[in-house]
Amino acid sequence: MAQCEQARQVRTPVDTVVSRMRALGSALPRRDGIAVFNRVYLAVTTEVDRRIDAGPPADTRAAVTLDVLFAERYLAAVEAVSEGRRPPACWRPLFQFRHHPGVRPLQFALAGINAHIGHDLALAVVDACRTLGCEPADVEDEFDHVGDLMVTLEERIREDLMPGPDLLQLADPMTHLLAAWSLDHARDAAWTAARALWALRGLPDVAEEFAARLDMAVGFAGRMLLTPLPDRSGRSGGREPAGSGGLGVPGAQSSESSTGAISS
Repeated sequence: MAQCEQARQVRTPVDTVVSRMRALGSALPRRDGIAVFNRVYLAVTTEVDRRIDAGPPADTRAAVTLDVLFAERYLAAVEAVSEGRRPPACWRPLFQFRHHPGVRPLQFALAGINAHIGHDLALAVVDACRTLGCEPADVEDEFDHVGDLMVTLEERIREDLMPGPDLLQLADPMTHLLAAWSLDHARDAAWTAARALWALRGLPDVAEEFAARLDMAVGFAGRMLLTPLPDRSGRSGGREPAGSGGLGVPGAQSSESSTGAISS
């Protein structure tokens, strides 16, 4: 019994990731766009941690490795901005527009998923293969598990943040934004990109250029997801962000205005 209790008290790499997300959430204003994404990601990661703690350690090494390396790419982007450095291009739109009054919480959350699965997941697969000494095909089950995790995350986001039926009408610009981005397509593209990057590992210059192009393409999609929308009265949601504050991207513009909040 004492050994079991001691085992439960041992901190895992996922525990560390969860702690970092909790600390980040405590430090951010609730209406901050990064905080919106962080809350839903934290909730799902906490559930993953609980399942890992309950499972056989021998069966979880690859899953833990990929989950942690995946989450650390998001946390590294946050850390880069907090230290005055530029984050990857895929994350820049979210940091730039995190305080924009015309961007709805659902947009912040989906832009975070876009950056995380469209860019970070492919690179995390390569990182995991190098760490584990295996091929991408050997972690495909774990990749599918992470993809399922992101589906759960998207479902939670839509449940918490989806506007009511009176707001989300055919003419609502949000409807068009939601239809323009597909998690399934992003997930498939991430797997293709991971395999391509692994195949290019012997050509570091080409692999670096490929990763940079991927980063920029995902960032462009994120910028479209964060298009400021009119409010319920039909008025414009505000000007482009002006000035910087909080954890805004160095050299980028943001606004001190707030956005809507996510449900608990």
